[in-house]
Amino acid sequence: MGTKGCTDLMMLLHRTGHALETELTARLAEIGLTPRARCVLTSALDAGLTQTEIADMASIDKTTMVVTMDALESAGYAERKPSPTDRRARVVVVTEKGRAIVGKADQVVADVYASVLDCLPVDEREGLVGGLTRLVEGRLSTPMPCEKPPRKRALRHAVG
Repeated sequence: MGTKGCTDLMMLLHRTGHALETELTARLAEIGLTPRARCVLTSALDAGLTQTEIADMASIDKTTMVVTMDALESAGYAERKPSPTDRRARVVVVTEKGRAIVGKADQVVADVYASVLDCLPVDEREGLVGGLTRLVEGRLSTPMPCEKPPRKRALRHAVG
């Protein structure tokens, strides 16, 4: 089957993903948080995870993770504490102030998602989310080997 007249799935997913990420970034900025900071805080809640474990989960490089944690500590949202099992590692602990901002951020994300999905007829919403979930967990769960793959963007846990 040729490409003429075909749906450009990659472009549709890219444009919707970019628009959604931009809106979430703007809305979270209103409460003084970035998607990456929300991701780190959400991942750290009651998890006992190290900076490295959170960075790996969220596809954040080490330098970016350090900068993000510096900002979270400066804001009073999180602390780095020595790991009880590895004295070289630091566990990320979310403060009460951090828990409060995660609650606000979760509401922002829920509001944006509801607004986006409300643009679709009710009978299409569940199908869209279910189909995308099956793709991410199935056919598209492991990237194909590629000599020059596109740059992998960090997962920002915008998923609520």
